[in-house]
Amino acid sequence: MKLIKLILLFPLFFACNNASDKQKETNQDVSNQEQTTAKRSDVDLKIIGYAAGYEDYDFSKIDATKLTHINFAFANIVDGKAAFELETDAAKIATLIGLKEQNPDLKVLYSVGGWVWSDQFSTMAAYDESRKKFAVSCVELLKKHNFDGVDLDWEYPGQRAEDNDFRPSDKDNFTLLLAEIRQALDVQGEKDNTHYLLTIATGADQTYIDHTNLGEAHKHLDFINVMCYDFYQGWMFQTGHHANLHPSDKEKYGGNSGVESIDRHIEAGVPVEKLVLGIPFYGRQWEKVTPTEVPLYASANQGGYIISYWEILEKLKSGKYEKMYDESAQATYLWNPTENIFISYDTPKEIKLKADYIKEKGLGGAMFWEYSLDKDQELLNTLFESLF
Repeated sequence: MKLIKLILLFPLFFACNNASDKQKETNQDVSNQEQTTAKRSDVDLKIIGYAAGYEDYDFSKIDATKLTHINFAFANIVDGKAAFELETDAAKIATLIGLKEQNPDLKVLYSVGGWVWSDQFSTMAAYDESRKKFAVSCVELLKKHNFDGVDLDWEYPGQRAEDNDFRPSDKDNFTLLLAEIRQALDVQGEKDNTHYLLTIATGADQTYIDHTNLGEAHKHLDFINVMCYDFYQGWMFQTGHHANLHPSDKEKYGGNSGVESIDRHIEAGVPVEKLVLGIPFYGRQWEKVTPTEVPLYASANQGGYIISYWEILEKLKSGKYEKMYDESAQATYLWNPTENIFISYDTPKEIKLKADYIKEKGLGGAMFWEYSLDKDQELLNTLFESLF
């Protein structure tokens, strides 16, 4: 009888054990999911994509589920006010705002300035009255299009850029301008029961740090997008990495790197969690490069102009390019020995390395320029998967 009872009880025992194991697995899965959610919430990592209104690109194709923020570029400064000047701007902005149907948590900002439209910043920021006028216009433009914030891309305070005005007082006036915009946004935010974002894009070199006071300026900002690219670019007639994460032991001309750029900002007094690492979705191409066995840091008769990531992939299909790697800089480049063409760019390998660095360093996330340059989303997908 006891034997029969035991035989009958064995299936029940294993069934209970199996049910218990399954429950433990379920609980563990839930726990892991909660930990992952908590981790993401604590870190609050951002993926910020610039979307250029002047590009011939359908913004409805943007995958908003892989972005936390979109910065629409650019508004200009017209008669001392922030204003959009392209006829297509309004329709494209409406499309971006509509992407919140995909991602309700998406924040859409507009960016003022850029390389070409930074010429009026210095004069506008030089006077208290003109700073107030500009700040009010920033809020008006934000409300008109239902933006979530304002991004300033003043290139570069206190320095010559693209035929821009500049003055020594830019250093202090830049901070005063940010304070004025922050106050105007906060006043409107109280009325709307919301917090409007204020961010900037910053240069990556020491000269930019010296011409700004980021230790004070950051107090008015939600975060800072550090443009960790164009280390070698259009007016440089020698090849080089334009977005390397680490310094290269082959460097001949001083150079720069992502980690050095971030460290400069931290030393200037910016909290690490407010810093966002800028990543290019484009390369820099040099032509008529002096023939050499190692074309890195070689002379060229043409400067490094911009080439989109999707165009680079097309070139690779030709079979004319050799893919090369600088281990010290952790940077890939291409060399066409027949036509003497050199291309510096980021591959998915570099994107993963930069995502790892962002998490290890405790940065606020990643920013990239610009969405249409990676039309098949290979780089964006890699960035999203690597960060989250």
